[in-house]
Amino acid sequence: MIKILVVEDDIKLNKLVRTVLEQNGYSADMALNGQSGIDKFNEGHYDLIISDIMMPVMDGYGFAEKIRSVNQDIPILFMTAMDDFDAKKKGFLLGIDDYMVKPIDTNELVLRTGALLRRSQIVSERKLVIGGTTLEYDSLTAITSSGRIELPQKEFYILYKLLSYPNKIFTRSQLMEEFWGADSETVERTVDVHITRIRDKFKNNSDFEIATIRGLGYKAVKK
Repeated sequence: MIKILVVEDDIKLNKLVRTVLEQNGYSADMALNGQSGIDKFNEGHYDLIISDIMMPVMDGYGFAEKIRSVNQDIPILFMTAMDDFDAKKKGFLLGIDDYMVKPIDTNELVLRTGALLRRSQIVSERKLVIGGTTLEYDSLTAITSSGRIELPQKEFYILYKLLSYPNKIFTRSQLMEEFWGADSETVERTVDVHITRIRDKFKNNSDFEIATIRGLGYKAVKK
């Protein structure tokens, strides 16, 4: 499912946008300022960002700049009350992809969201390529020089997460919360079991390896 991050300090508007997106088949998460948005982005996989500009702690400009420093591809849509040319120019120079002025038309927002996703080919081709290995998100399949490997859902999502951020360490608790939920009664040892299964399936892969960081968790390393 396409996952969207909504960064907006107006809680009612944030909830409205998320509800509209979910009614149109998307999954949406909430952040109430730019810093919270960065934290969310670092914790999860998102396909598109919708962000306000005027927010406490970190505004939309600072947020967009930080996102673009680590990801040049994810579409960013500004949704703001600032309708002057200079505000728009600053946003586009920072690398945003679209700009809507409040009050927004939710139907138009849905249309623009779909257009941005199509433009970035995320809807039709959600793939991650690491050397000679390709991960196909929607089919939960890895394609390697040795053939196709279909993985169970959680194994695939963990692998996709790690390979999306090479050399970034993810703790067991972070992986548990994202893929099993904060209220899950599953123990952290379950993450180790899934990592062991992933390693076994890709033990002869020459493109990457999953490294254990003692006392912390795991990270993907490109070979």
